[in-house]
Amino acid sequence: MNNNNKFVTKLKSQDNTYKELFQRNPNNPILTAKSWPYPVNTVFNPGVTHFQGKILLLARVEDRRGFSHFTKAISEDGVRNWQIDDIPTLEPEPDNHPEELWGIEDPRITRLDELGKWAITYTAFSRGGPLVAMALTDDFIHFERLGSVMPPEDKDAALFPRKVDGKWALIHRPIVTDYVPGAHIWLSYSDDLVHWSNSRVLMYARRGSWWDGSKIGLSATPLETAEGWLMLYHGVRQTAAGAIYRLGLALLDLDDPFKVLHRSDEWVFGPVEEYERQGDVADVVFAGGWVLDDKTGLLKMYYGGADTCIALATASINDILEYIRKCPESREMDIC
Repeated sequence: MNNNNKFVTKLKSQDNTYKELFQRNPNNPILTAKSWPYPVNTVFNPGVTHFQGKILLLARVEDRRGFSHFTKAISEDGVRNWQIDDIPTLEPEPDNHPEELWGIEDPRITRLDELGKWAITYTAFSRGGPLVAMALTDDFIHFERLGSVMPPEDKDAALFPRKVDGKWALIHRPIVTDYVPGAHIWLSYSDDLVHWSNSRVLMYARRGSWWDGSKIGLSATPLETAEGWLMLYHGVRQTAAGAIYRLGLALLDLDDPFKVLHRSDEWVFGPVEEYERQGDVADVVFAGGWVLDDKTGLLKMYYGGADTCIALATASINDILEYIRKCPESREMDIC
């Protein structure tokens, strides 16, 4: 029995079944195109945050041309009675920001207490390819665009909620063609949120038969815990039937996020239900954000299903941390 099989055995419960860390909400999918107050094709891949005591989603909305924009939806409990803006909340502005020519996609939201604002990192779909752009807001009505902060091809970006060693830190996913070619997760630092440096690979796609062997990218905004930065990421495996998007976990050192303490060998959440397997893009779960209830320890993860709808899954933060502690320590070159 190899080391991986030993680890898998430890994850099984007494009835010889795997313990599911995340539980799907019985109301899933909680939001679809039919929920929208104006005609759209699909709604998916939302960013999420707490806002004025409620849960706010900033959903990616694809219109019937194929272009995307963002619309906010707010709910008391994060499950029902969503108040959705009657018109798009944040639309592309290609006249002022040509990098947004073909739409804006996949927002992540980070509360920056030091600035008293929320930062929204998103993918701008430019002529040169997808790139990372950023905007700031204090009310989710008015937005200060910072423009593109990374050249193409780059996406799947989110800020850490506080400075690390005096600098802002950004996780992102460029495509590289030299050194170790592919789509890996990178980390960069900045003094002003605009100019970024000290960029290098944080975590590699593992290649081969691994569930995250084709490419990886950040999912939710890093969550600070006493044991480290908890990172949710998506991995892609290319199969004869197409790509499968699943989710995994990693734990980063609080003082030096370049140091990956643990990384899950197995995926922890994958497409199973019909709304995750059938849609505009089949076999995709893509999480853009999660929020933690500090009182109950309940973690709510919002994700897109098959690039078509928005769904919710919940987990205990204690269970998540217990799980990641038992995962292997990451190697400096975690590729196979």
